[in-house]
Amino acid sequence: TLFPYTTLFRSFRTKILAAGAAAFALAMSAGASAEMLSVKMVLNWKFQSVQGGFFVAKDKGYFAEEGLDVTIDQGSGSSAAIRKVASGSYDVGFGDINALIQIAAKTPDEAPVGVYMIYNQPPFVIVSKKSAGLTKPSDLEGKMLGAPASDASYKLFPAFAEIAGIDASKVKWSHMKGNLREQMLMRDEVAGIAGYNTTIWFGAKRMGVDPAKDLHFLSFADFGLDLYSNAVVVSQKMMKAHPDKVAGLVRAINKGMQDVLADPELAITALKTREPLIKEPIERDRFKTVFDLLVFSDEMKRVGLGAVDPDRLTRSIKLVAKAYGLPVVPDSKAVFDSSFLPPVEARMVAVN
Repeated sequence: TLFPYTTLFRSFRTKILAAGAAAFALAMSAGASAEMLSVKMVLNWKFQSVQGGFFVAKDKGYFAEEGLDVTIDQGSGSSAAIRKVASGSYDVGFGDINALIQIAAKTPDEAPVGVYMIYNQPPFVIVSKKSAGLTKPSDLEGKMLGAPASDASYKLFPAFAEIAGIDASKVKWSHMKGNLREQMLMRDEVAGIAGYNTTIWFGAKRMGVDPAKDLHFLSFADFGLDLYSNAVVVSQKMMKAHPDKVAGLVRAINKGMQDVLADPELAITALKTREPLIKEPIERDRFKTVFDLLVFSDEMKRVGLGAVDPDRLTRSIKLVAKAYGLPVVPDSKAVFDSSFLPPVEARMVAVN
């Protein structure tokens, strides 16, 4: 006679336990959600294969594993990316560390801090038609050059002029959108253009121009401007409030970078989900060229992805400060903080 009541009690008890488990799971889910930190990241330029490490870190859940909900936006220039983080519009950026040095000297409380170096070698160039005969810095005086106003090479031109011994005031500038830069050069609307060597190289190829045959590249590095270039930077606010998340961000990016270097097709696939109309052969070529020229240096092979040589960084900061007449020479720790990097063994890359 007690059986129906026993069954009813057990059924009721089962429902209570199930409801409790569901409530617990919901609470745990809400707690996990609450622990996720929303982060806005701005890139140096439009979506390209060379940014594939960031995309893979997002798509494979590496950011999420670190408690980060990262939104990745296209950029409008490597210097602009630094300014956007400094202004508070973004938490993280991929941009030119030399622009960061200037902000660190003038408004140190606003300056972002580099945490993961990627472009280990300087890409800054002035490019002209070979037929123009602009083969040395002094040839640029009296000429009209062109670049987007936010372009890092344009921003660094006074530093280049200083170290190359030319008068920057004798060079005139015309500004345009980045996608018009190579067109204006080929139409002779400007005598030369400033930019990253890889960006102009592929911009010219996209127009059907053979850059190796038709263009002359005047490299800032050839005249002593041995600077670092693009790094992942974070805002001081994020560093102070969430140092553990900054370390997680760097770990996730390093995993993404290792993945695309092991299999570059991952970068192409990740890019296509964001830009379906890409020309895959060009993006494969871009990926290889950029990493060969700007990343796979002897220094990177020694210190690993993401790191810098402290002595070289100090020299480069002094060089930029002198060329720009900055009020102070920022301390290297205010420019780049290596404490968030994973162990060196996790950052080494096998390069032929």
